[in-house]
Amino acid sequence: MIRTLALTKDATLLHNSPLERLRAADIEWYWVDFDSPSHEEAALLDRVFHFHPLAIEDCLHFLQRPKMDYYGDYNFFVLHALNQRTLDAEEVDLFVGGNYVVSFHLQQSEELEEVWEKISVNEAIWAKGPVYIAYLVMDKLVDQYFPAVYLIEEAVDKLDDNLKRANGNRLMDELFDIRGDLLKLRRTINTMRDLLYRILNSERLAAFKEHHVYFVDIHDHLLRLSELIESNREMTADIRDSYTSFNSNRMNSIMMTLTIISSIFIPLTFIAGVYGMNFEFMPELKSHYGYFIVLIVMVLIGVGMYLWFRRKGWFKV
Repeated sequence: MIRTLALTKDATLLHNSPLERLRAADIEWYWVDFDSPSHEEAALLDRVFHFHPLAIEDCLHFLQRPKMDYYGDYNFFVLHALNQRTLDAEEVDLFVGGNYVVSFHLQQSEELEEVWEKISVNEAIWAKGPVYIAYLVMDKLVDQYFPAVYLIEEAVDKLDDNLKRANGNRLMDELFDIRGDLLKLRRTINTMRDLLYRILNSERLAAFKEHHVYFVDIHDHLLRLSELIESNREMTADIRDSYTSFNSNRMNSIMMTLTIISSIFIPLTFIAGVYGMNFEFMPELKSHYGYFIVLIVMVLIGVGMYLWFRRKGWFKV
């Protein structure tokens, strides 16, 4: 689908005008949005707008990193939106010229839809031109990173609160799932942050200097997001280390208890083994009270060793 917005010089906003109409002399600026276009519609990037073949190729093939390219009288931006369900990056491409913006995205974009509606009803934006529209798109894309980061932060806090009560295998599975999500977000956020840094410091984006403060605000948001990502990664690492330490301590306690029990039963087993031998000449076997004497001796040995271990502080581990 292709849709258009165009502002005339008499401050009239036109919706879905034919592409030929956008070239008229009375058009102040226009925005063409390629929303999940067909092959025939995508071909208009070359046939109507005459964009560079490399830029068109970038539109049709997903890139791993946001980037910015200069092409004479227009600039080309590769941006990343965030799929809130999978946390995968989805590409949004922008061509920004002197009096136009052309956006291209293979998936439907709620962020662009919101910006489109905002421009349609807010006349104060109309006079600010294409660069401000590009700012609105970038700002909305970045704003949608925050909910995903906050959800992960809540999940990390919940894990931290339930550390001692959580099932070990389930906790570690959840922890590594969270770290995987954080890695996806970090890849998207950090590359967008680098792109905004280039925009702010490029000497070839003269038109963007007029709106410098707006792009600084986006860069600040991305810095904040990067800090949240790193903070949550550190917290997940701390939870992992705490769980490992707690589990190790609990295992040591169990091993200590088993060792004490084994130590107590070693002499008792020895006594029972000695008198369990079938030799004919064992004087104690003929004793009338021998059985009771051995039982008493075994109880005294067991109680004595228990008290001695307790005095040594082994049960405090």
